[in-house]
Amino acid sequence: MSSKNKFGFAPVEADAVRQRRDRTPGPMGAAVRDVADSLQETTEAKVAQRRQNAEDAKAFRAAQDEGRVLVRLALGEISTDDLPRDRLELEAVAASDEMEELKASIRERGQKEPVEVYVGPDGGYQLKKGWRRFTALSQLLSETGEDAFATIVARVEPGQAERIARYVDMVEENVVREDLTFAEMAQVAITAAQDGGIEETDPAELVNRLYGALHKTKRSYIRNFVFLLTVLGDAVQWPKDIARNLGVDVARAIKSPDQAEALRSQLQGCSSAEAQNRVLAAFLDVARAGKGAAREASAPKQKFEFFVGKTKVTAREGECRIVSERDFATIPKARLEEAVKAFEEALQGGPRIR
Repeated sequence: MSSKNKFGFAPVEADAVRQRRDRTPGPMGAAVRDVADSLQETTEAKVAQRRQNAEDAKAFRAAQDEGRVLVRLALGEISTDDLPRDRLELEAVAASDEMEELKASIRERGQKEPVEVYVGPDGGYQLKKGWRRFTALSQLLSETGEDAFATIVARVEPGQAERIARYVDMVEENVVREDLTFAEMAQVAITAAQDGGIEETDPAELVNRLYGALHKTKRSYIRNFVFLLTVLGDAVQWPKDIARNLGVDVARAIKSPDQAEALRSQLQGCSSAEAQNRVLAAFLDVARAGKGAAREASAPKQKFEFFVGKTKVTAREGECRIVSERDFATIPKARLEEAVKAFEEALQGGPRIR
């Protein structure tokens, strides 16, 4: 029987079919395939890049809205007249050795910390933080004329902050660095109370708002200086040179307008900071002497001592001192508290005779 059909064709072998279907692309096909693969990869890369660009733009806008973007501004674009400075004697600071050191640092290493600015009432930039850096660059530009000192790196305040918040931002940096005297901090509160853009007009009340990050004891010192500078006014010609304890004690010693007026008269005749402080110290000595005389008249015996075993007790107004061979630091705190409570209860219940 013939293996061919009536048309004269023999059956097609399976191996032959597989060989004919196993097509290897030619040069043109390979080139087309490579172009298609490359186009697919390029399209995917562009899509990923567009997605990344959108995320970056969104992150940048968020940083810009939050004031986290730094810009470089010309010094001439920034004014310093809208917000009063937190430093007294600005001319002396500008001519100080510390300013020369800052200028040397910027000259050698550039500006390392940005200043902060905000948009003022006239639409221009106003300086909020960084007066020393701004002044140092301004002096360097004036002295050298170099373009490197003609601009400053700044952070722009987003939106429109409250006036009082700008005062807080201004002093915050120097307060943290402990770079302001108590007189300067008090003067900021006094100036802020006179600012028409701030509702609070009592400088003592503003101390808590301006210096809320400080310990309450320091805020109390600032309020004492606020009182001192308010009642003595311009008669205090060198407020920065008043030591903390002297200023606080004098403020607490002024009890009447007559005392304040007499002290103002004496201070107006001072020709130096040393003379000013001598007048304040003398006033304090007189006030203390008068207070001591009043105490002596009302309480002839101010102090007495006695022993309980080997323990010495010294009693005076507002103080009871116990001196013993015992090491009180080794006694548990709870036991000491119980002993003090028992002591207080015994005092309230009157003397006990045993």
